[in-house]
Amino acid sequence: MLKVYFPVSYIDVPASEPHPAGTWYRVSKGMEHWAIDEPRYVYKVQMLHRGVIAGQTSPCYPQDGGDFERVIDAMRMLREGGGRNGRGMMTAAGDKPGMPLHEVHQMLGSHIL
Repeated sequence: MLKVYFPVSYIDVPASEPHPAGTWYRVSKGMEHWAIDEPRYVYKVQMLHRGVIAGQTSPCYPQDGGDFERVIDAMRMLREGGGRNGRGMMTAAGDKPGMPLHEVHQMLGSHIL
């Protein structure tokens, strides 16, 4: 069960029409904590509407807008070490509230990025 995601770095990619104005794809690389396993590094794409992550909205790419290619390019840039620093950002997911801050510090202390 997915519990909490910690972005390490991210790139915001503008979404084309028919997405409403102010819609972006948040492409990020980070650590995801799963309740039954050790934290794992993952790449994630989330929809961002007017600066707020839409947690229940799956990313979708208009066929002729070029969005898919720009998102893939952003993932390549993240893999090569690019992007903005996401440390200090945390996204809780699923039906659990996440982790207390002291647990986060313990977990990250053993998984240096």
